Amino acid sequence: MTEINLEIKDSSEFLAANKGDRLDVWLASELTDLSRSRIQKLIAQGWVKVNEQLPSSKNYKLKTGDRIHITIPAVEAPTMEAEDIPLDILYEDEQLLILNKPAGLVVHPSAGHSQGTLVNALLAHCPLSAIGGVQRPGIVHRLDKDTTGAMVVAKTDFAHQNLQAQLKAKTARREYLAVVYGVPPTDIGTINLPIGRHPVDRKKNAIVPEEKGGRASVTHWQVKERLGNYTLMLFQLETGRTHQIRVHSTHIGHPIVRDPLYGPGNSVGVNLPGQALHAWRLRLQHPVSGDWIEAIAPLPPAFLTLLEVLRRR
Repeated sequence: MTEINLEIKDSSEFLAANKGDRLDVWLASELTDLSRSRIQKLIAQGWVKVNEQLPSSKNYKLKTGDRIHITIPAVEAPTMEAEDIPLDILYEDEQLLILNKPAGLVVHPSAGHSQGTLVNALLAHCPLSAIGGVQRPGIVHRLDKDTTGAMVVAKTDFAHQNLQAQLKAKTARREYLAVVYGVPPTDIGTINLPIGRHPVDRKKNAIVPEEKGGRASVTHWQVKERLGNYTLMLFQLETGRTHQIRVHSTHIGHPIVRDPLYGPGNSVGVNLPGQALHAWRLRLQHPVSGDWIEAIAPLPPAFLTLLEVLRRR
């Protein structure tokens, strides 16, 4: 268990807009690793005390001098089981493998996805690095559930550390193809804007100033093909923030087609399993030999169909 003690020393610490002096709201702003729903459950279950007493409700209004004690019970990690799930492997040796992830496959267990993940499939296929812990063994970087394409997985701890260092040093190169709404006025560009948690919708990220918690994020883009009111674009990542391409492309007015979180939801006449975003090419150095490895993940059938339909239009 984890225990946290907080004290309201000054009224300015909790006076804010939107009734920011509510116990659950204030705690969510202070303990950014916990969602408000998680905090509300802790309050309801008696894990939060104010002045050594249980608060009447999550709506308790804080006052100067209030002392808050929170006990966070340990969350039991789900049991990880190997599952016989097919993998589309692009490259493999004793140190690592690169696979072509399909849409709909969650990378590692999370709330609502305790089974049927890529990690479950990998456990049935090969030994994995232990650096990622019980729930994320071998996972060097991740792709969103409905993003397809090339993804590297480490089999050994040495490979895991080496590959992470390559991503941090920006020597590993990740390129994505996406179909976006609209037509950019130029052929190339760079988006250098920090990304952080959306201030209202916790499922989303947004452009957030660094002084408010945003993290530096850089995305390079290039127009590959203009398709009427749509564009096929190539994105290259320098950083790897959650939803980075989706947030950046939306910010410049060109959200990815069929993006359920950031897009307009317009129908394009093609049944896509998720957003039209594909990790097309991954280039990195082998952790042991130092040789360059380049893996290209073929575009999935639904993506190819989308391109054909837009070209005919």
